[in-house]
Amino acid sequence: MTMSVSITRYRYKLLPDHLVGELLSKPWIDTAIPVLFLAIVVGVFGAIVPGFFDPYGLSDIARQFGELGFIAIGLAIVILSGGIDLSVGAIFGLCNFVALALIQGVGVPIPVGIAAAIALGGAIGLMNGVLVGYLRLRAFLTTLVTLIIVRAILENLVTVYGDKVIGEPANYELWAFIGEGAIAGLPLSLVVMIVAAGLFHVFLTRGRTGWHIQAVGGSRRSAHNAGINVRGTVCLSYVISGICCGIAASLYAARLTNAGADVGNGTEILALTAAVLGGNSLGGGRGSVSKALLGTIIVLLITNSIISLGMRSGGTNLVLGVVLLLAVVVDVRWIKNRGKILSRVYISPTYFRMQPCPPTGRDSGTPFAVNDRLSNAKPIGLDMVDGAEDVIFDSKGNLYTGSRHGNVMRFSAPDYDKPEIFAHIGGATLGFAIDRHDTIHVCVSGMGLYSVDQNREVRKLSDQTNRSLLSIRDDSRIRFADDLDIAHDGRVFYSEATVRFDIYEWASDSLEMRGNGRILCYDPRTGATRTVLKNLVFPNGICMAQDNQSLLFAETWACRVSRYWFDGPKAGTVEIVADNLPGYPDNINRASDGNFWVALLGMRTQALDIALEMPDFRKRMAQRVAFDEWIYPNLNTGTVLKMTLGGDVLYSLWDRSGETHPMITSMREHEGFLYLGGIFNNRIGKHALDDADPAWSGTRSYWGDRS
Repeated sequence: MTMSVSITRYRYKLLPDHLVGELLSKPWIDTAIPVLFLAIVVGVFGAIVPGFFDPYGLSDIARQFGELGFIAIGLAIVILSGGIDLSVGAIFGLCNFVALALIQGVGVPIPVGIAAAIALGGAIGLMNGVLVGYLRLRAFLTTLVTLIIVRAILENLVTVYGDKVIGEPANYELWAFIGEGAIAGLPLSLVVMIVAAGLFHVFLTRGRTGWHIQAVGGSRRSAHNAGINVRGTVCLSYVISGICCGIAASLYAARLTNAGADVGNGTEILALTAAVLGGNSLGGGRGSVSKALLGTIIVLLITNSIISLGMRSGGTNLVLGVVLLLAVVVDVRWIKNRGKILSRVYISPTYFRMQPCPPTGRDSGTPFAVNDRLSNAKPIGLDMVDGAEDVIFDSKGNLYTGSRHGNVMRFSAPDYDKPEIFAHIGGATLGFAIDRHDTIHVCVSGMGLYSVDQNREVRKLSDQTNRSLLSIRDDSRIRFADDLDIAHDGRVFYSEATVRFDIYEWASDSLEMRGNGRILCYDPRTGATRTVLKNLVFPNGICMAQDNQSLLFAETWACRVSRYWFDGPKAGTVEIVADNLPGYPDNINRASDGNFWVALLGMRTQALDIALEMPDFRKRMAQRVAFDEWIYPNLNTGTVLKMTLGGDVLYSLWDRSGETHPMITSMREHEGFLYLGGIFNNRIGKHALDDADPAWSGTRSYWGDRS
């Protein structure tokens, strides 16, 4: 191995570029910029503002945070639904005046006055919601008009009744506690806001209505097509915003008892800056309560610091305007370019060296020699199946397969002339296995492990496993369940081909060659799934050995088959039994003579073998070349190998012309015939075997004769 090759190999082994892509793909990465900005604000103003960390000053900021935080949360919910509310400052000012007028002027009980202020905020929000949601007026113009009208009403009320609201409430102690009191050393307004923020977080992330708000903000047309009441959802978001303004106004009224006409002026700018600066997208559908609160903290620190520095009037708005503009630019550019950035860094090829491919020429004299022995394979269900990745038989000889539409199809014995939909699961049904009760177990890409009994009852067995301790990605969700087999004690061992890509991105995994796959074990006695092997190169076929202590599994892109002992004295060990195959192994199944059938879904090419030693080249290809023009595994040749448990290949079966069964992902021997499946084929192949036991079937091999 040359020095340059060694450097390349260890560079990609020790510097895992894919971690950058994993980080950028995380939902919380949107919050990274605001958190960094917060750290900068604290560092800069903490150094130049005298008394920045003074407890009294921080306590005052905390009370303001409890008030402005409510407004920011309400506005964030409106933005999340795809709208905007410029009237929050005016609503806040009017609700503040009403609360003071009722509690200090009229003398109504404090709870009644607060409830009236909150109800008023909700009523104005309802007016906005009806105009924007049901009458479908422009949110920007509508809420701008509301701001003008509400502000005019407030100025008239202050002019006429301003001198009559200065009085003492009936329960002064309670009023003072709401404004200046604390719980466990924390200002009451802050405690109330934190509790409300937790409830709003649950509402948005766990409640149906919260999901609807995010769906409407993401795409109103799609939300409507999904049956969501778009107009009602938009209206509700404005009602929530108005209620939040009412709550904030009540807390502010108790703290300052300021009934001036200028209350709330510029608050809409503060709240909008806070919502957007925290990471809530102005485009809607992307944001959270925590992001609104993060932005609120930043805005309050900036405004209070500017005031402490004694800047001229208007300086605060100038700085906030610049910050808001910066936040909008970052938001727009990030949304527009996030996909491009991810596409450049997410796929991260590594160095992988293939051994010289064994000869497959017709006269090569190897067990891999090209032949036409599958040319006599007869089609079953021609043009009646689509994506029969695997095939399997029950104890009565009925044939089952899957489809790309998520169906389990059954061909009844003995003719197999017409399929029926035995069950519908969804997803892409891939590998099949059957237990002693004729219950079908199936791997469903994107969904996990499922079972279908003979009463056609579909049951989810598992869709998650234990999470890796040091994994950046949450790899507990099963993303690409592929093939499986059932041990004698009922445990189900199945492969997850890759944790980074889905079934439609398989070529990306072949480009990386990083070892993103794993083997999982589902135990029906506990209902739990755990990872037993990981860092495998696209693990695929799983087949139990006859010793009931080990299994064979294929690593497709690495062109090898290995043996894993899950029980017995060698439990936990792995041994490569067949390395450097001329093609890409897929499913593995038992043969009647005690050996094993291995499907090769395609044959190796020299161009790809060379490219695997050039990770920089593959990375540039992923960045600059269209997906369908990449160099990736050839899937156009159907081949089956017969192999011993020790890995010796006895012979191969080819469809050289590619007309009978062009691509083979699975095969299953049954009563003297070999049945062929292919994920891109429109048929199941049936090939007569000269050296097979005509009475042998897989179910009897696994579970004995139940006739």
